[in-house]
Amino acid sequence: MNIVYINPNGTVGMTDGIVAAARAALPQARIVGLTNRDGPAAIEGPADGAAAVPGLLRLLPEARKHGADAIVIACFDDTGLAQAQAAASCPVLGIGQSCYVMAQLLGLRFSVVTSLPVSIPVIEDNIAQQGFSGNCASVRASGLPVLTIDEGAPETIARIGLEIEEARSQDGASCVVLGCAGMAPLKPALAAATDLPLIDGVAASAQLASAAARGLAQAR
Repeated sequence: MNIVYINPNGTVGMTDGIVAAARAALPQARIVGLTNRDGPAAIEGPADGAAAVPGLLRLLPEARKHGADAIVIACFDDTGLAQAQAAASCPVLGIGQSCYVMAQLLGLRFSVVTSLPVSIPVIEDNIAQQGFSGNCASVRASGLPVLTIDEGAPETIARIGLEIEEARSQDGASCVVLGCAGMAPLKPALAAATDLPLIDGVAASAQLASAAARGLAQAR
């Protein structure tokens, strides 16, 4: 099983963290990460997302060269997901999409904890378009930039942890979706501070991408 993660932003260190988290979640798969070096350093809002799409799509042939059985768009905004699905010859998943599917499969009402407020409308629109609004308690911003989250400082973990607890106490969430790819490596530290189930899109997408690729192979 070959799964290729495409990071729509241009930060190679974030790609490395994503790949490590995906390999930990699905060690039996061959997982490769590609970085959109033509993209913005971080995707924070619709303008950054739009700027990232052309470079992301140019990486699809490279993903095919790696023998991709499935491709994952490794940005929680599911940047360019529909365009990539239309152009690729294998299943293409987004990490945001994968979180919503996983929460629904688990029967849990979710809140998203993301980076900056500018990302909230994009995420809410994705949730509505993908049909998950009825299962979503809230979308909350931590107020932390993506690259700050990626650094994983103790104060960053504490800030995200506060939003996780408020999602339960204020919004009635029964699980929290980690709404940034940079949060994937932070999940163990965040999970140690709460008993609320946490869904990480990198891990969820690894499992679902494997299932989608196997399902397609059986259908052919």
